[in-house]
Amino acid sequence: MRVVVVFFCLALLSKGQLGTEAMRREILDAHNRVRSSVGVPPLTWSDRLAAVAQDWANHLVVEGRLHHRASPRYGENLYLISGGRATPNDVVSAWAGEAEDYDYRTNTCRSRCGHYTQIVWRRTKAVGCAAARSRNIEVWVCEYYPPGNYVGERPY
Repeated sequence: MRVVVVFFCLALLSKGQLGTEAMRREILDAHNRVRSSVGVPPLTWSDRLAAVAQDWANHLVVEGRLHHRASPRYGENLYLISGGRATPNDVVSAWAGEAEDYDYRTNTCRSRCGHYTQIVWRRTKAVGCAAARSRNIEVWVCEYYPPGNYVGERPY
């Protein structure tokens, strides 16, 4: 049964959210608008990172839950929507919304802000993202290189 489910999900992914240049541009532009707001250089798109993101998104949609890789090589942001579909702007806006929980002066989070700080991490240069969909969930993954979010370091 697992092979059938994976095949079904992969069939949906071939026409996935980020399958067009316009969609890739939209998610890259959304990242770079957030980065510009804090004065850090723009990211470039990486097809290599997008392939890694697609592999992990495919895995997560089959599992039906979010979790990070056990041994990540890149920075990683995850997003899941159930019973609907998201746009690249929806996804990046959700992560960027964590900015209100980040205090630059003390370099601390009041709640959750790791997605936001990964987006604006000054030393990160490239991003690649992917989406996977099953019947009722959609999973988005973005991979960042070099990764960020080092304890004690400011993102910008």
